Amino acid sequence: MSDEETEAPATGASLKVARMVKAPRERVFDAWTTPESLQAWCAPQGMDIPLAEVDLRVGGAFRIRMRDPEGNLHTAAGTYREIDRPGRLVFTWRWEEQPQHGGNRDTVVTLEFHERNGATEVVLLHEGFPEEAQATEHAKGWTSILERLAAQH
Repeated sequence: MSDEETEAPATGASLKVARMVKAPRERVFDAWTTPESLQAWCAPQGMDIPLAEVDLRVGGAFRIRMRDPEGNLHTAAGTYREIDRPGRLVFTWRWEEQPQHGGNRDTVVTLEFHERNGATEVVLLHEGFPEEAQATEHAKGWTSILERLAAQH
């Protein structure tokens, strides 16, 4: 893997959120990488997840389809760039139905999983948004998603 593949975009807005999860980091890492787990929590509060597909390998793709209360679909997709179980996961992120939410380019999500007294601190860095407003909206979504993850464990 080249340095270019693992680096986040150098330009654009970013966000960082963190959350403690009362579970071992292996279990928390696996929650991010198995379709069954993703379907249980990987959408903001009030949404369900009718589809999660994972090809967990560097260069492999994922898709997560979220459905809001009005029935509108929002599908996030991307490619895994780094998989270092249980410490780190890096992938690209884009919206299939609403490219305006991230521009017409992929953004990059880096997850770090830190052991903290029998729990796991999840630190999420999402970089490369064309505008600050998009980063702010995604921060709200990621905060809600991490709260759902924490509630599952």
